Amino acid sequence: MAKGTVDPVEQGTIEVLERELARSYRIERALRDVGLALGATLDIDALLRLILERTTEALEAERATLYLLEQKPGPRDGEGRTRWETVLVSRVMEGGGDEITLRLGEGIAGEVARNGQVANVRDAYADTRFSRSWDDKSGFRTRSVLCVPLKSQLGRIIGVIQVLNKRSGRDNDDETGFDEDDEALLQALATQAAVSIEQARLFVSIMDKNRELSAARGQLEKKVQDLAVLFAIERATARAQSREDLALAMLPEAARAMGGRMAFAVLADEAGDLSLLHLGPEPTPMDPALLAPPERGSRPSIPVAPPVGKVRTLSVKAGEGIVGAAIETGQLIVVDDIGKDPRHSPRIVKELFPRGEHVGAPGALVPLADENDATFGALGVVRRAGEPPFSDDDLGLLRLIALNASTGFQLERAREARVREERLTTIGSLLSGVLHDLKTPMTVISGYMQIMASESDATRRAEYAELVTKQFDHIAAMQREVLAFARGERSILVRRVFLQKFFTEIEAQLRHEIERRKAPVELVLDLRDRGTAKFDEAKMTRAVHNLARNALEAMGDAGGKLTLGVDVEKNELVVTVSDTGPGIPKEVETRLFQSFVTAGKAQGTGLGLAIVKKVVDDHGGTISASSSRKGTMFTLRLPQPEAAALKRLPTPTPTPVPTKVAPKGAMNKGV
Repeated sequence: MAKGTVDPVEQGTIEVLERELARSYRIERALRDVGLALGATLDIDALLRLILERTTEALEAERATLYLLEQKPGPRDGEGRTRWETVLVSRVMEGGGDEITLRLGEGIAGEVARNGQVANVRDAYADTRFSRSWDDKSGFRTRSVLCVPLKSQLGRIIGVIQVLNKRSGRDNDDETGFDEDDEALLQALATQAAVSIEQARLFVSIMDKNRELSAARGQLEKKVQDLAVLFAIERATARAQSREDLALAMLPEAARAMGGRMAFAVLADEAGDLSLLHLGPEPTPMDPALLAPPERGSRPSIPVAPPVGKVRTLSVKAGEGIVGAAIETGQLIVVDDIGKDPRHSPRIVKELFPRGEHVGAPGALVPLADENDATFGALGVVRRAGEPPFSDDDLGLLRLIALNASTGFQLERAREARVREERLTTIGSLLSGVLHDLKTPMTVISGYMQIMASESDATRRAEYAELVTKQFDHIAAMQREVLAFARGERSILVRRVFLQKFFTEIEAQLRHEIERRKAPVELVLDLRDRGTAKFDEAKMTRAVHNLARNALEAMGDAGGKLTLGVDVEKNELVVTVSDTGPGIPKEVETRLFQSFVTAGKAQGTGLGLAIVKKVVDDHGGTISASSSRKGTMFTLRLPQPEAAALKRLPTPTPTPVPTKVAPKGAMNKGV
């Protein structure tokens, strides 16, 4: 290829990328502009034009039309009364044209308005719903149509938005049609458009009523502004993740709505201790005009994002200062001059007004109460020195703001309580599992201690002592697991374990367990691999003991055969525990590994198999069960890294050694 030339394939790739980038920009701009349109204008026609303009650009369509459902008078009935019917009216049309009115079910747009389903037509003239008369009147040639419903927040259809003819980006008439991405984008734009339209309709309706009720116009507009403030606080409540987040979003809005210099909140925790939350004497540089009460008739402010700042916290004693009095009495407190009020606390005043700005400043505090009318805090607003005191209307709004703030802080307290409760519940379940598994080491310790009591050989006593110490190590491992979980840590200690040594020790422990039971049980260790494997030794011990204990309890007084099999297959450690019991009861076989599921055990907790499942999951393995009337087998498979085990050393066929219950007192005789 000559120097300076561009590979046609590479050039084509660049052009595709450029088109995709341009399309992404148009989509982003459309979503942003339509999103910002929410509450940005009371002119619904201007709003609709903006929506349609951005939609046409983002979808790369030649034309677009936005229809809204309206009630229009129809033919009179037999008694001469006017019938009203719901029709679709084209409020805005990209590309011009006369107003279009459609009945529900008429045309593609009418069908979408009737059934609420998206219509994507690649060949309009081949669709029976499309009428060519519209093209004949306008001289426009419709090829492809994409139409989606406009739905309100309650799911009610309020109209449809329709785009025509996907532009191919070439100078010929090749038609690509609208794809699934276009459908998803138009639906997203339609959702935001519907919210904007509903919001604009709401404001228009309110303003129309204000004009009709001129005598109450000022009061009604004030109520709208109050509702906007409450709406902003409600949005902040839903967005906040902690009480500090809630205070950061709510306090500046409360101060602005009340024309105040600052706002603060005092909250009591479960122990009754009080904390004062504020944003400092000057949380953010603001134009004083923004802190003044809104002009009557002005558009209310709905913040898009919480203000920037940091919440400061001050511990407050019960009954301290004016804030303490508001909480103790549960009554609204209004003061014309904080500096002259004898109840004010110098310590709190120094925190809030380090330069003495409280002198001559009017303030108001309203208590925060829960659903039982019990006071758990207070909300305060302070104006600048020399400004007028709070009017009755101001105090009415402050009570409403405090009501919303109470709800927000209660929800946050409930969220925190729920998180604590869930964590305590989980820790409780973990402790239940540990207590459940303590049975095995305690049983083993008890057995060895009885033998040691009558053993005269010091060497043997030392061996038994070492085995007892190992059981205490297992108990300590369980304790560390609970503490690690309480600290939010979850880990397992995977290391190389010699299979023969590990399972021989488990066999010895199980024999002591069997000797304590009444029924004779034949214990068989089928060790097919004496090499090594990698797993958490302590947790695996718990899992095997749980399965063995379940098997012994399943066989009951009749006794039977308990087989423990060990092998390594295809980089997996395979451990099987089988018994000759009656099998798994039908009522629990589908819920075996759920917590607290048990059947037929007087002392059963239902945690054994759940613990086994957790151990296997922590190792990234699997567990399965097979059962019949002749017995049950559980199979554990733990993945092993390649070359993890030593050379396979097969074990001769094991010779079963019947293990029966020892005579009463045998433990004390060293049997």
